[in-house]
Amino acid sequence: MISITEEIAVPSPPDRVWEVISDPKAVVSCVGGAELGPSHDDGSFDGTLAIRFGGIRVKFAARVSLELDESTHEGRLTARGADGQGATRFSAEATFRVVGADTPDSAQVFCDGEIKLNGKLAKLIESGAGAVVSRMTKEFTERLVETCAGPAETPSTVEAGTPSTPSSPARAPRPRGLFARLRAWWTGRRARRHGQQPQPTRRIENTTGEALRQGGRR
Repeated sequence: MISITEEIAVPSPPDRVWEVISDPKAVVSCVGGAELGPSHDDGSFDGTLAIRFGGIRVKFAARVSLELDESTHEGRLTARGADGQGATRFSAEATFRVVGADTPDSAQVFCDGEIKLNGKLAKLIESGAGAVVSRMTKEFTERLVETCAGPAETPSTVEAGTPSTPSSPARAPRPRGLFARLRAWWTGRRARRHGQQPQPTRRIENTTGEALRQGGRR
């Protein structure tokens, strides 16, 4: 059995740290070698984690369940799975909580957990677990601090009543026909000669609905 007890200091407000650590996608992005799979109807989801023990790289696949208590900033994680060969199976349970630190803009993350292994690679993994957990905790802490320091995600859609960013002005339609093009070229040349901005060729609608350009035929 592998026991994990960690205390992580994060220089960000507790609410921001909880926002990140309660989001499976954000947590997985902080764990090297971890990938998030599809979710299931019961709220659980699939995940994989590749870990190197000495010269051996083992990839585990697991089904993960997550229970969160927003009011207390506490959570509980359970996972069950096996390595790719099916030779080693594991079950894991962990609890975590986010509390305020000495200053309002900092927080502490406490994590306690146990991992039970059985199978071909159990002894090998347990013997090297101390160094692996220490390395992964260091990497996770660095990425968690970076993620919490970044801006919170905002909805991609614009809420009703929110002014939108002005779009670029539409380009004037390109003149068609030989006479229209000659007229547009001559108008632009005269305007540049007098330091004026050339005006786009206007369209005129006749009473029958046929579009005519100035300088064109009726």
